[in-house]
Amino acid sequence: MREPVEVRRQRILAAVESRGSARVSDLAAELEVSVVTVRRDVEELAQEGRLRRGHGVVRSTLAARDIPAPRPPDGDTVAVVVPERHTYLYESLHGARSVLEASGKRIALHIAPQVAGAERPLAERALEDGAAGLLLAPRWRTLADEEADHAWLAALEVPAVLMERRPAAGSALHAMDSVCSDHVHGVHLAVEHLVGLGHRRIVFATRDDSPTARTLRSACARIAGAHPLVETWAWVLSAPEAGQEGPYAPEQTAGLHEVLRRTGATAAVLHGDVDALMLVQRLADHGVRVPEDCSVVAYDDVVAGLGTTPLTAVAPPKADVGRAAAEMLLERLDSGAGGHAPVRRVELLPSLSVRGSTRPL
Repeated sequence: MREPVEVRRQRILAAVESRGSARVSDLAAELEVSVVTVRRDVEELAQEGRLRRGHGVVRSTLAARDIPAPRPPDGDTVAVVVPERHTYLYESLHGARSVLEASGKRIALHIAPQVAGAERPLAERALEDGAAGLLLAPRWRTLADEEADHAWLAALEVPAVLMERRPAAGSALHAMDSVCSDHVHGVHLAVEHLVGLGHRRIVFATRDDSPTARTLRSACARIAGAHPLVETWAWVLSAPEAGQEGPYAPEQTAGLHEVLRRTGATAAVLHGDVDALMLVQRLADHGVRVPEDCSVVAYDDVVAGLGTTPLTAVAPPKADVGRAAAEMLLERLDSGAGGHAPVRRVELLPSLSVRGSTRPL
């Protein structure tokens, strides 16, 4: 589906403002559109005074103009900042929307492009426009990305709640309201299901490029390593583009079918749904049948049930995370400047949906 023009232009603005300047060719590559399309968008944005054009370069106007003082919050608008192309968080967004609209709040949605630091200019623009509070899900592909956002997030002067983000203990953001799925419990559900079916050798194929991915990888190691009935376990990257932390050992980037045969594993836990469905297809190409030769549990349950073989899946409570985050933000807004309620870090437990991709050994 073609991306709406306004969404694409918002992504251009966020990318340029987060860096100060950017080359048109780089923006075209990042947005996966033609250079001609970006030039046309840039021309329109420049005519509106939102960007400055140069020869093949686009510059932010923030440094060249006096930024007006933020308007006082009107109390009716909540800004929601989520990363683009992230269907998982869109379910959380819909959950938050149901709560906020029921309370009479208007949502101002901001979609952050896939560049480091893209959330900050969007949040600042929302505050300039009078947003009374923020719901945030920063991309944070790496720990460095998270650390780079500590200062400005900790200094926010309006109530803000993180959705599906759990800042590291001891960080500046540790004392920030947040609502998150308990992904450690989600891994526990997957492992116990497979062990209960008689599987003793398990491979975990996960992403490694987000806070959720890093939590899952750590949980896989802890839970499988300590489980008395798990004889052998291994971890592998779920897709070549799924890892940014590297470098990885050769066996951690090998094909899943190779790891299954090397370890003798009869079961796998795969993160996330799209990667899981593609990995199952690749297993079939190498003569590995699901569930006859390998039982599979997906992690996310957005589209896991739509495969040729519907996948058993762990389902984080995505919509409930959004609802709980919105309710937490509303309580902060209702308490006003004089409120002194303690910071809350809420965790909601995932559930397991058993389908046709797992069976007893």
